Order: sequence, then structure tokens, then C-alpha cells
Amino acid sequence: MKRCVVGVRRADAPVAEGRGQYAPTVWFPSMATMAAVLSEDNRAMLRLIHERKPKSLTELAELTGRQVPNLSRTLRMMEGYGLVAIEKNARETQPIALATEFLVVLD
Repeated sequence: MKRCVVGVRRADAPVAEGRGQYAPTVWFPSMATMAAVLSEDNRAMLRLIHERKPKSLTELAELTGRQVPNLSRTLRMMEGYGLVAIEKNARETQPIALATEFLVVLD
């Protein structure tokens, strides 16, 4: 699993160049948003998805103790930031963790 470099930037802020390997690939609009998305529970869920590879949201709910609607909302939000992929099969929705380690770059 690759490490994801994240940063915080207002939508109207210019993009700082020249960070090389530390150039963020995921931007959050605020520290509060980053803290919510990368909360301890959500990072644990990403590691669990990576390690256990649940085949459905129902299976993930059983593994995490969270409700399916809650997981669905969280995963859609994380998908928007490029942290998970959601594959829809015939009857199931399978989450795939795209990142489990994070490096936070601040100006």
C-alpha cells in the first residue's frame, strides 16, 4: 500500500510548487476536514479493508461494528478524496483501500 501525501489548502489558495516527493496528492480544505476524514477510526477502517479485504459493506459492518449507512457515507466521502475505491458487483459493493499510510505536509 502506498503512502498518501496530504496537504491543507483553501480552494482559492495558489498551489505551491517544488516539493518533490512531498508534493501532496490529496488536498483538504481545512485542518478540521482532514482530522475528520483521517480520524483514528477511519484510518483503522482503511487498514482493516486492506488486510481483511471484505467483499461487501455488510461484511465490513460486521468487522467494524459500524452500521452500513454510516459506512456507505464515510466510504463515499473517502472515495471523493481518492483514499478508497468502491467496486460494485452484481449484488455487492466492495471497498478497496487505496492508502493506509499518510504523510501530512503543512506550509
